[in-house]
Amino acid sequence: MDSVISTFKQRIKQAAASKQTLRIQGGNTKYFYGEHSASHDVFDTRELTGVVSYEPSELVVTVRSGTPLAELEHLLATQGQCLAYEPPHFGAAATVGGMVAAGLAGPSRAHVGSVRDHVLGAKLINGLGEELTFGGQVMKNVAGYDVSRVLAGSMGTLGLITEISLKVLPVAPAEATLSCELPQREALEQMHRWGAQALPLNASAWVHNEAKQDVLYVRLRGAVAAVEAACPRMVADVQAAGGSATRMDKQPAASLWQACREQTLSFFNASSPELCLWRLSLPQTAPVLDLPYAMLIEWHGGVRWLWAPASAATQLRQAAHQAGGHATLFRRAQTGATDTQVFSELPQVQQRIQRELQKQFDPHGVFNTARLGI
Repeated sequence: MDSVISTFKQRIKQAAASKQTLRIQGGNTKYFYGEHSASHDVFDTRELTGVVSYEPSELVVTVRSGTPLAELEHLLATQGQCLAYEPPHFGAAATVGGMVAAGLAGPSRAHVGSVRDHVLGAKLINGLGEELTFGGQVMKNVAGYDVSRVLAGSMGTLGLITEISLKVLPVAPAEATLSCELPQREALEQMHRWGAQALPLNASAWVHNEAKQDVLYVRLRGAVAAVEAACPRMVADVQAAGGSATRMDKQPAASLWQACREQTLSFFNASSPELCLWRLSLPQTAPVLDLPYAMLIEWHGGVRWLWAPASAATQLRQAAHQAGGHATLFRRAQTGATDTQVFSELPQVQQRIQRELQKQFDPHGVFNTARLGI
């Protein structure tokens, strides 16, 4: 592996000297996400494979960036552990490095935290071809500016991640999913009430389903006693609010959350090739938005997905801003080129910090910094 690292460092130095740009790529399953811009060459990370160390009793794993994400998850499952934030794959070739670089989390994000909350340390090669090490394998090693966590969501613009150390968690001993028929407003209000109570909430998703029903799905995870006690109590709450609720069987529930994580639910099929998939990130307590688009709401109200044309960007971003959040063009339309920005514009202070950070890691712009639209 040392020879691979040496080759990668030399290639980056050559790109810097010749003023070329490199697009870092693993399994290429998340290339759709982020700003697209031309690069001179693709830098494939899949030679960097393998688990460096795994200490189940310490709840930490260190893995090379080109390792298939499915391979890591299988290893953890053999020890009854998992990546608690449920990172989406969006394809069988997804890698651990791509998971960190994209910074995307699945249904349980609102309860367990984001990708960056589970990053303990990292090694990377910067735009000068230098190998750098940040953080470690325990939380107490994090001091000063926590660069390893900044890599989560950096879209490969700060450097080539070679190794990453992650905090893992035990699989919960009990799980249950409730299917509750409630309109959007009542569903959000009920989630807010539950959020203020000592309940083992883990994930939620509200959607107007294929059967033309308004359904709130709620997943509970935790101790057996806590989950079993919460289910009848929550069913009664829904009935008191004028709705109905049932506990789903295990397999259909697992399939539901997997489809939600990988965006294979029918909602995520565009009804028209001119529509874009938008993600509105809002405070969980944000009210129902006055927008003429069907939505899927996750993270207890914290993220709202909808299909709308690129021309609706201003409307969506104003609505998100007024609610205390922001809107991201997550997937572009299948037809029709657009120059619509993917990410909402950052405040000037944050833009300056981002640009300075990129200059420090990649002064020659080797790693295609336009991916973040800055």
